[in-house]
Amino acid sequence: MSAASLFFALLFYFATVVLVAGVAAKVYEFARTPAPLKIPTTPAPTTTFGVVLRMAREIAFFESLFKSNLWIWVFGWAFHFALLLVLLRHLRYFTEPVWAWVVWIQPFGMYAGFAMAGAAACLWARRFLVERIRYISTPSDHLMIALLLGIAASGLMMKFVTRTDIVAVKAFFLGLMRFDWQALPADAPLYVHLTLVAGLMIVFPFSKLLHAPGVFFSPTRNQVDDPREHRHLAPWAARLDA
Repeated sequence: MSAASLFFALLFYFATVVLVAGVAAKVYEFARTPAPLKIPTTPAPTTTFGVVLRMAREIAFFESLFKSNLWIWVFGWAFHFALLLVLLRHLRYFTEPVWAWVVWIQPFGMYAGFAMAGAAACLWARRFLVERIRYISTPSDHLMIALLLGIAASGLMMKFVTRTDIVAVKAFFLGLMRFDWQALPADAPLYVHLTLVAGLMIVFPFSKLLHAPGVFFSPTRNQVDDPREHRHLAPWAARLDA
């Protein structure tokens, strides 16, 4: 096994541990954070079932963004949907035999890479061209979009320009899962792609990308609008009240 194969094997073990442990720790922190006030964004559902439907619409269709800014909604929804297709397409590298539905979505996931790159570029341009967005943008905001755009661009390059040996790539990742390490193809675009993916995995638990699990813990979205019917009391406040 080459030094590069050994490096990427260790890198992805490390990145996976950081990603899983970091996200788990953040979710645990979110779950333990008290919500002492009743602050659902109105008009809000008055039943638990209504809250579930609202969350489903928010997660699947970005309902609040659609109502606030249609153009940003177009780019944001296109990016996230394309990213989902790309991730699902990549399941073929981690399953053997490949599931039938993963085989079926391969063409859609392949061209979703273009939509992902285009939407990411538009969202990044917004951070430069819109003055009020440029003012509040931080280096980490630009880094996250640069990572995602770089991942999409390098992935498309491997598919349409350099033609990476995907059979060997699949053998490498199946070998990591089974602790039976295999050689990784010596391919510069592949090295760039994997480095960016591992970098994103490592920084994910410490970045704004945590809005992915964080939306489930947003009191403006997950609370029932029933302050007149029921007194809202956070667990820690209940203990003080007692």
